Amino acid sequence: MYPLLVMSILALGIILERALFWIRNSTRKELKSFRKYADLIGDGQLETLAAVSSKDSSALGKLAYWGASRKQVSEESVLGTIELIRPSLDARNALLSVIVGAAPLLGILGTVVGIIESFDLLGAASSVSDPAIVAGGIAEALYTTAAGLTIALVALFPSAYFKSRANSTLSRLETFGMMLAERHSVSDHG
Repeated sequence: MYPLLVMSILALGIILERALFWIRNSTRKELKSFRKYADLIGDGQLETLAAVSSKDSSALGKLAYWGASRKQVSEESVLGTIELIRPSLDARNALLSVIVGAAPLLGILGTVVGIIESFDLLGAASSVSDPAIVAGGIAEALYTTAAGLTIALVALFPSAYFKSRANSTLSRLETFGMMLAERHSVSDHG
C-alpha cells in the first residue's frame, strides 16, 4: 500500500499543478490572443506584435514574440522553436500516464501477494483455528486492488484532458508559426 500512497500523492500533486497551469492558460484567453496576434500579422504590424506579445508569458505569446522580433523566420525555425516550447505544455503528462497504468498493476500485485500469504496460513492449518483470520487477510489484500483502480480512475480523466489541451495548443502554435513564416517571406519579397 505504501507505493500506492506515494503514487496517489504524486498524481494529486501533478493534477493540481497542471490544472493551475491550464487555468492560467485558458482556451478563451489563448483564442483571444491568437485572433489579436493573427490580425497584427495580417496587417504587417510585426513591431506592434513584438511589443504586445513581450508581456504575454503563454506559449503563444512566447512564439509570437520570438517570431515578431526576428528579421527572418523559416518554417524549420518555427518548428524548432515550438519544440522548445513543447516541454512546458507536456510537463509531467508522461508521469501521470505511467501512474494511470501502474497503479492498477501495483494493486493487483498487492492482492496476489496478500492472497498467497493467506493461503500460506491455510497451509499451516494447525496454526489457523479461526477462518475469519484468513478471510480478513484476503479482504485486506483486495483493498490494494481497489486502491490501485481508484488512483488510476482519478488520474485518468485529468491525464486525458491535459494531453488534449497540450495537443490543441501545439496545433495553434503550428498554425500561428506558419502564419509568421509566411508573413516574413512576403515581407522579404515585397
